[in-house]
Amino acid sequence: MIRTFGALIVTHISSEARLVLHLPLEPLPTNLEPTRATLHAYAGAVGAIPRVHAIPHPQWLHISLNPGPTGLSTKQMGYPEGTFRLRMDLNLHDVVLETSAGTERRFSMQEGRTGTEMGDALIAAVADLGLGGDYARTKFESDESREYDPAAATGFWGVLTSVAWLFAGHRASLEGSVGPIQVWPHGFDVAFEWFGTTMVTHEMHDETLVSPAQLNLGFYPRGDAYFYSNPWPFDETLLAAPLPSGAVWHTAGWQGTMLRYEDVAGRPDAAERVLAYAKAVFAVATPTLMG
Repeated sequence: MIRTFGALIVTHISSEARLVLHLPLEPLPTNLEPTRATLHAYAGAVGAIPRVHAIPHPQWLHISLNPGPTGLSTKQMGYPEGTFRLRMDLNLHDVVLETSAGTERRFSMQEGRTGTEMGDALIAAVADLGLGGDYARTKFESDESREYDPAAATGFWGVLTSVAWLFAGHRASLEGSVGPIQVWPHGFDVAFEWFGTTMVTHEMHDETLVSPAQLNLGFYPRGDAYFYSNPWPFDETLLAAPLPSGAVWHTAGWQGTMLRYEDVAGRPDAAERVLAYAKAVFAVATPTLMG
């Protein structure tokens, strides 16, 4: 059985779901960086709110932003009269506070607010809901005036949406435990994790934690944008494993693999090349993450 949803073709064969995405991966806008930096700064302000008010997750998923039809949203949070969330609306170019009572407040991303000003505005709006707390101001404080080009933001959002759909196709093909596709405010990259069975003791935020080994797949849009797929913990023997054309092992600063976005963007086989890269890394890395 084949069902078609726009550019997404879902094929069911012998009860196994296989997702093949025929979608373009357009080049990023040439003038993107000032707008991307503004979105990154405002994501830090947005992410500071769930750090205090969302239900904590042991792997910090409560601070991540979820890609959706109109932009990036936080998890739901509670306030005395119901629930609320924050959303970065990439269609209308506002940060939106919306509640289960049907009210909303909008804060334009086009007015040059600094990161500090956006964070202060959101904290004040949350205070009007009857909430307060010790917000991580270092995540958003900046006195730099922000530039924002709606056309660049729209082009960026188109790329991020395509990448998220592509990741959804790969994610659906994996067996085992996987995390959600999300955008991390601190890096402003979109990614998800597959979890192995090896348990690893490590330090995070001054806590000693025990977490499953994992392999991520992500897209980092700053500067020379790239896809990445990094096993954790990293086994040095992986460096001898071959990768598909264009993909390389990376060890300077972080350990894993990367595939430059520029090498696939605009090509008719872009989606297939990214999927081939993700599957190749999965095949060579996952045996090192299983107990």
